[in-house]
Amino acid sequence: MLLWQSFDYPTDTLLPEMKIGLNRITGINSFLTSWKSQDDLGIGNYSFKLNLTGFPELLLYEGSTPYYRASPRPWNTPVAEPSLGFTSNFVNNEDEISYFSSLDDPSIVTRCVVDSSGLLQQITWNDGDRQWKQVWSTPKLYDNYGNCGAYNICIVDSTTRFACTCLPGYEPKSLRDGSEGRVRKKLGLSMCGNGEGFVKVAHLKAPDTFDAAWMDMSMSSLECELACLRNCSCTAFINYNTNGKGFGCLSFYGELIDILEFTDYGWDLNVRVDVTESTKYTRKSKGFLGKKRKLAITILSIAVPLFMGQLSNGQHIAVKRRSKSSGQGIEELKNEVMLIAKLEHRNLVKIFGCCIQEEEKMLIYEYMPNKSLDSFIFYHTRSSLLNWRKHFEIIVGITRGILYLHQDSRLRIIHRDLKTSNVLLDGEMNPKISDFDIARIIKGDQIQDKTTRVVRTYGYMSPEYVIFGKFSTKSDVFSFGVILLEIVSGKINTNSYQNHPSLTLIGHVWELWREDRALDIVDSSIKESFVSLEVLRCIQIGLLCVQEDATDRPTMLAVLFMLSSETTLPSPKQPAFIFRSATNDFESIIGGELYSINDVTITKFEGR
Repeated sequence: MLLWQSFDYPTDTLLPEMKIGLNRITGINSFLTSWKSQDDLGIGNYSFKLNLTGFPELLLYEGSTPYYRASPRPWNTPVAEPSLGFTSNFVNNEDEISYFSSLDDPSIVTRCVVDSSGLLQQITWNDGDRQWKQVWSTPKLYDNYGNCGAYNICIVDSTTRFACTCLPGYEPKSLRDGSEGRVRKKLGLSMCGNGEGFVKVAHLKAPDTFDAAWMDMSMSSLECELACLRNCSCTAFINYNTNGKGFGCLSFYGELIDILEFTDYGWDLNVRVDVTESTKYTRKSKGFLGKKRKLAITILSIAVPLFMGQLSNGQHIAVKRRSKSSGQGIEELKNEVMLIAKLEHRNLVKIFGCCIQEEEKMLIYEYMPNKSLDSFIFYHTRSSLLNWRKHFEIIVGITRGILYLHQDSRLRIIHRDLKTSNVLLDGEMNPKISDFDIARIIKGDQIQDKTTRVVRTYGYMSPEYVIFGKFSTKSDVFSFGVILLEIVSGKINTNSYQNHPSLTLIGHVWELWREDRALDIVDSSIKESFVSLEVLRCIQIGLLCVQEDATDRPTMLAVLFMLSSETTLPSPKQPAFIFRSATNDFESIIGGELYSINDVTITKFEGR
């Protein structure tokens, strides 16, 4: 065998001029495979190869499952990598279809390696210290294949944490977790020859072309758009600019998956939407904030009724559409926003103002990249990302936020809709309380208030609010107690339990507490990191907060003191709502309507 033929079998290392791909003459398909371990040179579980199904792409596989996908490029032109000193090349002719890199600087000694842990890395030899130095490695946590499911964009913040948001014209398949993928909105409008159009989403890693994609490097942007419109199966297209040599068209005909948002580079994806959605996304609205300051907002993506938007300065924001059935008019909405905008606390989501156009009324908040607390604690794969120390910090942060509302702010505010989906997480996983749609401002000397219309979320409502419509700071304390127990257990209060199907989470914890087995409820994802006495203290505080009689519940100031000290705690009395309703139907209790318990809070409103 000739020495040069070893390039046909590259094992775990790719050198410059070495090719990955298929030699159509010999039938040899060359790709990288990892070692089993650093000490075992056997074939490992990871491989890096050129996928020839659909439009050719470089993929890293774990076994036979895609693990990471390189961002596709207009393959008919070489792409320079000046910082690394080499050029990426692609060949597709009757003899071969392959990828290889060529060195621009012959003095550089470099190689690409797939290691035994599944890391793809470029390393360069450093003559100075006689060692290999890593230039780059991939994938990052956020860059794993299909992190966010179909029709989602994976958005990464400065701390490399990621969140998933809908492509235009799509909504969550599951309202509880957008990472399960999206489905097209069912608006009853045909997507074929019915005035549909495209919404451009900029700076993206192009979707996977495995399912079905088609490339024509001679098409202009207009020709590309028209070709996609003529084919009812076309879901999106990208218009490539091939290094100033003209434009090409890549169109998609299946699921749009594995899409990542970049900061200042990437491709513009034109997503097919019906005529109604096209109108929504191209509309810009004027807003009101403070002393008649105007906000020009571009809507980027929607998870009804929550929008992701962008200000003219590029800042990302969250925009919540107000229900048209709300009892508030424009002036009342402005007054409410101006009042709440004056609240300043690190554990409250900042509200920037409101947007009003025709019958549309929207609230504008700071954007929280890590979504809501429930999207972490109720899903084991994500809850494992938070150890007990971070769980405890989140509990303390929520406590401080509520205490500010109840006592430390210039206005005394009862939130009335505290729940895990209304606790958002910033890029550092700090909790921030959101959604003040039904919050009430009460006088400094006022203890409680009453409403004839109960509007909140089943599972978090205190008994005096459910039965009599009475709310106070102690009804917020009850809701906080439920949140605390949910954080510790990783379970939803309204769920049933295999051994005790009639019990709520509150009832289950109460039974375990009386049997001195309270630690049995702790979420398995934090059992290796928690401190027993600290967790038991949190469980006891949670039970104190959900006691049936409001006067028995502690204030949030007392809760903060109990969390931050080792003082002896009082014994909790029997909590409220130990048992679940046989049918889960509380309509007869709360006045006729049930409300969402998902992370996109759909709450009805009443005028103040």
